[in-house]
Parts: sequence; structure tokens; C-alpha cells
Amino acid sequence: MKRIVVVGASAAGLAAAETLRREGYDGTLTLVGDEPHPPYDRPPLSKQVLSGQWDADRTALRTPEDLAALDLDLRLGVAAAGLDPAGRLVRLADGSTVPYDRLLIATGVRPRRLPGDRVAHVLRTLDDALALRDRIGPGRRLVVVGAGFLGAEAAAVASKLGAQVTLLEPAPVPLAHAVGLEVGQALAQAHRERGVELRCGVTVTEVTEDGVRLADGEVIEGDEILVAIGSLPNTGWLAGSGLAVDDGVVCDEYCQAAWGSPRPKAGGVYAAGDVARWHNPLFGTSMRIEHRTNAAEQGMVAARNLLAAPGARKPFTPVPYFWSDQYDMKIQAYGYLRGHDEVAVVEGDLAERRFLAAYRSGDRITAALAVGMPAKVVRQWRQVIAVRAAWHDAVPNRP
Repeated sequence: MKRIVVVGASAAGLAAAETLRREGYDGTLTLVGDEPHPPYDRPPLSKQVLSGQWDADRTALRTPEDLAALDLDLRLGVAAAGLDPAGRLVRLADGSTVPYDRLLIATGVRPRRLPGDRVAHVLRTLDDALALRDRIGPGRRLVVVGAGFLGAEAAAVASKLGAQVTLLEPAPVPLAHAVGLEVGQALAQAHRERGVELRCGVTVTEVTEDGVRLADGEVIEGDEILVAIGSLPNTGWLAGSGLAVDDGVVCDEYCQAAWGSPRPKAGGVYAAGDVARWHNPLFGTSMRIEHRTNAAEQGMVAARNLLAAPGARKPFTPVPYFWSDQYDMKIQAYGYLRGHDEVAVVEGDLAERRFLAAYRSGDRITAALAVGMPAKVVRQWRQVIAVRAAWHDAVPNRP
């Protein structure tokens, strides 16, 4: 194996490249990134960068010296445009091609946009964060479309900076589908108490010159609009390649990409990070996780499996973790919250926004979410989830 290509130069791609070198791979290693910036960290974009606490340079994941030590064929500012698995070639947007013996896909996601919208802000890249930061402050009106974790973080930052913030959400309670009704209500109340106008059960149909238009025709005025309505996996460049794509690159438990039928004769392809939908044996389901910790961990595991003999590969079985900072709230979660059957507050109090909630799927505890709790308390629940503890054992006095 003389040539490995990693497409995607963010957390997952960088972790994969570093792991390949650490595991002894000394051949040509190409790292392709569609942005001109060297690999940088994304979670601070909606927090420290947007608030002005950090400058752009502080988001860098590695120093120039660290990157140089990896001896990379670094291709920045050029996107992947196509994949020829039979010829083992990655086609780039500048017309060039990159050959490979093994390929690791880490192309991440892109923000969803409203139909026809080309003027509203989104918040995915460093340039996105800097552009929005320059446009919010005292006296400015910011309309945020989407009250998920990203929209909520941006609303919290803008409010603290003195902007007048309107937060719009189509669901009756923000995040209820993921965290549960009562927890969603508790998080929503924090915004209202700090002067954010949170409007739920409203649908935005378009961005106008003066703001956004709702489905009933009402226009919500704003100086700046941020659309935070979720993301789409960056898989368009794989069209016609034969790789199986279903809301991400479909992978097995080893992060090896699946092929459609008939399977082409091609070298191994793996995927990691936000773009990968893989089977997690710990939860017995297919999942795609858009969180920073998962990206780095999956990049490392995928790289090791890419190098390993088939019998030596190890499945990727994480307990997913994410965090969110909103106002004075530190939100932390372990496990897989979606599709839960029950939520129980097992420590603290929702009204005080200092609590830990456990989540049940079937007869097992599958997730825990905490607000304002010490990190060591939250980490204890990671092990409970990892061993697939029974609900009645982990959560006393519950049926």
C-alpha cells in the first residue's frame, strides 16, 4: 500500500491522517480539504469565535510545524468532485486527479438552506462565524431560524452581545424530539428569561429583504438572518461511484463503506465523522453523529481498520458524547437520545436548570443528559450506558 487519500481536512480527517502515521504508514498520504484554512476546530465557532473571545488563529487544530511533521500531500481550497473506484482515482474540482490504494472519506456536512435563500447567514465554517460576528451587537436585530443546539448557542451569544434576538422553531418545544418534552421546555425557558423572543410552532417559508416570512404570511423583521435548520452530508461528489449512500456514506461496524449492487472491483474505502452512517453494535442500530468527539474517535478507528488485516479490525462502538454552552448552562450528554421511550430526572431539579436526566429505550438505559452538573457525575453515566445496564437497575424506583 503506497498511496492513501483522506478526503476532508477537519477533525475526522486530521485524526485519521495522524493515526495512519502513528501506526507506521510511511507512503504517500494526501489530505484534501475544500476550505483554504488548515484543519481547525468547529465547536468554538458558535461560542468563543462568534462572541469575539477567540480570534481565528486560536481555532487551529495543529501548528504549522505539527502538520509539516506528518509529511502530507496537502490539497487545501479544492473540493472533491468525483470518485472513480475502478480506476482508484479521486477527481478534484480544479480538474486534477489523485490516485489511491485506500481511501478514507471525511467530507462532513453542509448547512441546510431555505428554498431560494442566498442571503441569510449559515454557521458551519470559520468564514461563516467571522461574517456573522461582524454583523451582530448592541442595537442589531438577529432572527435565528431553528432552535436546535446550533441555533440556540448562536442566539445565546448574540443576546449576550446586546443584540435583539428572535428565535423561531417549527416544533411546539425546541429539541423535544431529542431530549424530551420537559427537558426541552427547561432549556427554552433560559432563552426567554434572557430576553430572547422564542416563538415555537411557526414555519419560515422564505427569507425576505427585511427578514423572514412565515407560513401565515407574517414577516419577522431582522437586520441579519441566521438559518440553523440542520445539515446534509457532503456525499454529492460520490454520485455514480457505486458507494451506498443513505443520509451519509453507509458503513459497517468497522467504518468500511458499503457498495451498491453489483459491487465494483475496487480497493477498500472507509468513512468517518459527520458524513459516515455506520452500524454501532453497542446500540444495535445505524447512526450518523454530528459531534466533535465522535469525529476524532471515528477518524482514528477508521484509519486503524483501513491498515489492518480483515481479521484484526475492531468495531467502532462508542458511547456518543456532546456538549453545548448556552448562557451559564453547561449541557453534556452521553449515549443515543433519539427514539427514546422514557425520560426520568434522576438528580437535581429542572426548574433550577441543574439536573441529570436518564433516557430509556426498551428495557435499557441508552443516554443521559446533564445541565449544570459536575463533569465527573456525568461521566459515571457513560459507563452505565456502555455496559447496557437495565433501566430498573440504573434508575431506582422506576418501572
